[in-house]
Amino acid sequence: MAVPVWSVDPRTGKQREQVAAEATAGDVDAAVRAAAVALPRLADRSVRSRLLRGAAGLLEEDAERIIAAADAETALGVPRLTGELARTAYQLRAFADVVEEGGYLDVIIDHADPDAKPVPRPDLRRFKIPLGVVAVYAASNFPLAFSVPGGDTASALAAGCPVVVKAHPDHPATSALCADVLRRAAVAAGLPDGTIGLVHGFEAGVALVKHPLIAAAGFTGSVPGGRALFDAAAARPRPIPFHGELGSLNPVVVTEEAAAERAEQIGAGLAGSFTLGVGQFCTKPGLVLAPGGEHGDRLVAALTGAAADTGPGVLLDARMRDNFLKGVAARADLPGVGQPVPAGDGGEHAVRPGFLTVAAADLAGQDAYDLLLEECFGPLTVVVRYGSAAELAAVLDRLPGNLTATAHLGSREAGRPGGEAAELLSRLTALAGRVLVNGWPTGVAVAPAQHHGGPYPATTSTSTSVGGTAIERWLRPVAYQDTPPALLPPELRDDNPLGVPRRVDGVLER
Repeated sequence: MAVPVWSVDPRTGKQREQVAAEATAGDVDAAVRAAAVALPRLADRSVRSRLLRGAAGLLEEDAERIIAAADAETALGVPRLTGELARTAYQLRAFADVVEEGGYLDVIIDHADPDAKPVPRPDLRRFKIPLGVVAVYAASNFPLAFSVPGGDTASALAAGCPVVVKAHPDHPATSALCADVLRRAAVAAGLPDGTIGLVHGFEAGVALVKHPLIAAAGFTGSVPGGRALFDAAAARPRPIPFHGELGSLNPVVVTEEAAAERAEQIGAGLAGSFTLGVGQFCTKPGLVLAPGGEHGDRLVAALTGAAADTGPGVLLDARMRDNFLKGVAARADLPGVGQPVPAGDGGEHAVRPGFLTVAAADLAGQDAYDLLLEECFGPLTVVVRYGSAAELAAVLDRLPGNLTATAHLGSREAGRPGGEAAELLSRLTALAGRVLVNGWPTGVAVAPAQHHGGPYPATTSTSTSVGGTAIERWLRPVAYQDTPPALLPPELRDDNPLGVPRRVDGVLER
C-alpha cells in the first residue's frame, strides 16, 4: 500500500495537500536507471550549459508559484525565499559559466620525450570525466538553494552527472515544482526528462545510496542522518564518495581588545546573526568565547537587550521544534550555566530565541559539558566567558571541526603582523573551512573563492558545496598514454578544437 507524502504548514501543523507517495525500491531503481540513460548525452558541454541556463530562466518564470509553495511549507517568509530563489538561479548560471570556460577539466598534456631522464617519457594526456549518476539529499533549511535545484544538483549536472534527488519531507510540494522545472529545462536542452529524478521517503533515501548505479552522493542535514548514509556508502560492495554537510558549531572568539573597543556593536551583531532565519542557518554562531571582566560584561549586556527584543519565530517543522526545546532545557540544566535571555516555547508553534552563559574553566575541564559543544539547531547560542589566554586555548582544544570560525579583533591587533592575533587565526584555521575576521558567518557568498566545508563533523570530505570548485566532487581524473590522435577525446587533442584551458609540456595555455 502506497504511503502518502503530505505537505504540512509549520505555522499551524496542519496538512496542506498530498503531494506524492513514498518511493518503493522499484521506484528508486527506475529513477536511477532513467538518469543513467542521460549520461552519454550529458557529455556534450554545450548541452549542459543550455540545461543550466534554461533551468535558471524557468525558475525565475515560475518564481511566484515556487516561492508561495516554499513559504507555505517552511514559514521562512517571502522576502527570504525571494532572495534564495535569486541565489539559486545565479548559481545555476555560474556553473554554466564554469562548464563553458572548461578550466575545471584540468587538462594536462605531456608529449613523449625519449630523452627524458631517468627514463624515457611516453605521451600522456590527462583530464577529468564525470563519475556517473549522483544522489542528492535535499536540505530542510534551504528549500531551493540546497535542495532540488540547489548547489549539489547544479554542480553535478555541470560535471556531466545526471541526478536523483531525495526530497526533504519538510517541503515536498516545493520539491515537486522545482523538479518539474529542471525536467522541462532538460527536455528543452535535448535531454531525457529522467536526467533529473525525484524520490520521496526515508526508505527511498537508504535505497538510493545503496543502488549500484549511484556513483556519488551529496547530503546536507543532521549528524546522525548524514553519518548513517555515509556509513552505508562506505559499506557498499563498491564504496562511493559521500560528500556530507552534517553539523557545525561555528565558534566565535572575541578578544579583550575587540570587546574594549566595540562591545555593544559585537553584542548586537551576534544577536542578529544567531537569530537570523530563526537560527536555522548551518553557519549560525553557536559558541562565542568572550572575555570576562568589564568589557565582556558590556558585550553580554548588549546581547541581552538585542536578543530580548527579537520576537519568536516558527521552525521548519514540529520535530525540530521539539528537539530545540529539549536541547535548550538539557543545556540550561547543566551546573553553572546561566540564561540571561531564556530560549524556549514561543507559543503557537513558535520558539523564543535566547542564549546561555558558562565559564570557560567549566567547559574546558569537564566532560559533563560536552553537550555545549554540539550544535543546537534553532535560535540559541552559548557565550563562554574566559579569564585568560590559557582558558581560551583550552576551550579551542576541545572544539570539533566546523564550517566557519570567526575572530573579532581590536584595531591594533588587526593591523599588526604576527603576534597573538596571527596565532589565533592559525588555531581557528585548523578548526574550520572558512575563517572570518570582524564579521559574522551567516551568509555564504556564492563566489569562485568560496569554501563551504570543514573538518568532520562539519563535512565528511575536504570539498566545498558552494562555489565553482564544488564541481570537483563529481569528477575523476583519467590519463591516456600513447593514444592515437584520432581516438583521443577532443579536449586532449593537440589542435584543441574546443578551446579549453590546458597545461602543455609544463606551460599553461589559455
